[in-house]
Amino acid sequence: MLSWKDIMHFAVTGNPEPDKRVVKTEQEWRTILSPEQFRITRKKGTESPHSGALCSIYEAGEYLCVCCETPLFDSTIKFESGTGWPSFTQPIKENAIKYEKDVSFGMVRVEVLCNTCDAHLGHIFPDGPAPSGLRYCINSESMKLKTEE
Repeated sequence: MLSWKDIMHFAVTGNPEPDKRVVKTEQEWRTILSPEQFRITRKKGTESPHSGALCSIYEAGEYLCVCCETPLFDSTIKFESGTGWPSFTQPIKENAIKYEKDVSFGMVRVEVLCNTCDAHLGHIFPDGPAPSGLRYCINSESMKLKTEE
């Protein structure tokens, strides 16, 4: 289980190697993503709180990167944080997520990205529930839910 100390280590010294890499041109991403998905994942945007389709869905399944379909989070670790964005306590695999220091908007935060394609997903905070204490605050538009069949 990842801890805040692990996250800070990755953000400062480097991230685990992904299982694979997906690289596309900006035009290729524009072709496969909606304008809102492109704005959020490729231009580091944010959706308005409580606006995302995945905020209040708790069906069993896996949350995949909307850009490259890499599994990011399992539904069993999703929780209601009250923040207005889907929240998770752990990634599906340690190397699924990339962590980068973010100093935009006059704050110091840790940005989370898909480690396969560098899609912006959201941010992580050390105010989540036990046992990890982590809260991955993720934009709905950056993911899609693959439900169990």
